[in-house]
Amino acid sequence: MNLPNSLTVARIFLIPVLVVVLLTKFEGAVIFGIGKELVGAAIFAVAALTDWLDGYLARRRHQVTTFGQLMDPLADKLLITAALVSLVQMELAPAWMVAIILGRELGVTVLRSVAYSRGVTIPASPLGKVKMMSQVIAILALILGRGYLQQFFILGQIALWVAVVTALVSAADYYRRFTRVRAHPKVTELDAARRRAAESPREARQPPVDEPRRVATRR
Repeated sequence: MNLPNSLTVARIFLIPVLVVVLLTKFEGAVIFGIGKELVGAAIFAVAALTDWLDGYLARRRHQVTTFGQLMDPLADKLLITAALVSLVQMELAPAWMVAIILGRELGVTVLRSVAYSRGVTIPASPLGKVKMMSQVIAILALILGRGYLQQFFILGQIALWVAVVTALVSAADYYRRFTRVRAHPKVTELDAARRRAAESPREARQPPVDEPRRVATRR
């Protein structure tokens, strides 16, 4: 297993550790003399950093693999889901806002899967990066704002609102592009035909049947 994939797996293993730290009631709310909120924020920050680092290393080292392409987005969704659900349990984030964000993730995943089954890939929305960044900022600020500076909590609330708005707008954009795919089935059939032709080049390159030659008659 290469380094980028190892970072992805490490991020997955950090998820249950994050949940335990945030939701377990430690004596004095400290872990080894450090506040559990600070420890939880540090764990989440490290996990979020591996999200950027594994993709960067995979592209730089030319180590992009099928495992990484499948597990990297899954690890991201698991990390964000665990963190947001923990914030709801800690009464740091409204449940309805978290439900919108997670519902968007589920809906977009279904739309992209259906489109892919028809031979069309819907590219990621540019708003996805804004949403992801606002989610990371919101989670970190809300965790730190509980036990430290009140300004962090206010920043976290603003970032959470940005995440909700971008989630709704990007979901509408995905649905608009999905309806285009449904409205133009011929395009998807053409893409599927091209893929079949690429998978069976011998059949696709069969020479055409010769036309019957005209026999000249002598007079």
